[in-house]
Amino acid sequence: MSTLSVRLPDSIHRNARLYAEREGTSLNQLVATALAEKLAALAAEDYIRKRAERADDDAFEAALAAVPDVPAAEGD
Repeated sequence: MSTLSVRLPDSIHRNARLYAEREGTSLNQLVATALAEKLAALAAEDYIRKRAERADDDAFEAALAAVPDVPAAEGD
């Protein structure tokens, strides 16, 4: 495990301490969890962007054309 020193505005520090207390966890754990969540969101954006770059509009249109034009089943 490594140590990271971070400068925070007083208001963010105060709120972080408040929510850590409410969650029954340490400030360090709250910050680590918040950072992990943000990193996961950024990684998901990267993944989606890369998938979108590989998209093939012609293949998508062909797949849509293969779907029958019928009303949706009840409850669908």
